[in-house]
Amino acid sequence: MRSSRLLSILMTLQTRGRMTAEALAAQYEVSVRTIYRDIDELSAADVPVYADRGPGGGFQLLDGYRTRLTGLSPAEAETLFLAGLPGPAAELGLADVLTTAQLKLTAALPERARASAQKVAARFHLDPVDWFRSADAARLLPEIAKAVWNDTCVDIRYKRDAGAIARRLNPLGLVLKAGTWYLVARVGEQTRTYRVANILDLIVTDQRFERPRDFDLVRFWTSSTRAYEIGVYRTNAVLRLSPQGLSKLDGLGTAVQQAARESAGPPEADGWVRVTIPIESIDQAAVELLRLGTDAEVMKPVALRRRLAKAARAIVRLYG
Repeated sequence: MRSSRLLSILMTLQTRGRMTAEALAAQYEVSVRTIYRDIDELSAADVPVYADRGPGGGFQLLDGYRTRLTGLSPAEAETLFLAGLPGPAAELGLADVLTTAQLKLTAALPERARASAQKVAARFHLDPVDWFRSADAARLLPEIAKAVWNDTCVDIRYKRDAGAIARRLNPLGLVLKAGTWYLVARVGEQTRTYRVANILDLIVTDQRFERPRDFDLVRFWTSSTRAYEIGVYRTNAVLRLSPQGLSKLDGLGTAVQQAARESAGPPEADGWVRVTIPIESIDQAAVELLRLGTDAEVMKPVALRRRLAKAARAIVRLYG
């Protein structure tokens, strides 16, 4: 455990530069005293780490020092060879860079670790695109990625239901979720998310912006997606479900399935159960619940029950 932490501290100082003992202690969830002991041990191992005292001080490595890839554990090296990365890398314009990096890593690894890494690549594949979908078109993605990397403002024209809007953005990061690329960007005082496929035009400007020091892309994405998933449901519906209908709820999302499981009453004589699920709106719920066919009956709200009855009559008329 300690050797792993020592390597992590070394890599952190190499990538981030000077850091205080307090910051390192918070990152690795140990005491400041432990960090001082770890720094002493790194120094004893001939790692050129030194301390600057006073305000703004901290630990840092001697300029120009770089550790070698031999510091990677076999398991860490193997994860870098997980297949599935070339697709997203190509969309970002980084396919050649990824291939070159993997070749260099392969050459630097010991023989046993090299064989294990290649074995992982041959046996595991990551497919980020959901079933029955293709990846979004991403023709502007390389330009957006460069703007994100260089902290450069972009002017975009973005597709909305009511038409197109123009925005100047400070691009902060890109996220790939279920085959769809999203751009996280600052607009005025707000941080928003834009679907890359809906960006109609893009101009990379000459204007630079200062990236917020406290912005964490992973933390923002996690909190914003959770807030969206919670906030999208505005009301509830009460259903009667057959055993088959209950099993079909997994197609409506985890939140719906969990709510049904927690609210399910005792089975009726015919095996049907009454549940309460969250819904976005009457229109959206009608579309989703039609997928359950005759395995679901809406009890409340009345407006949703009527909407489904109207849809059922229209289907009967269509098919005679």
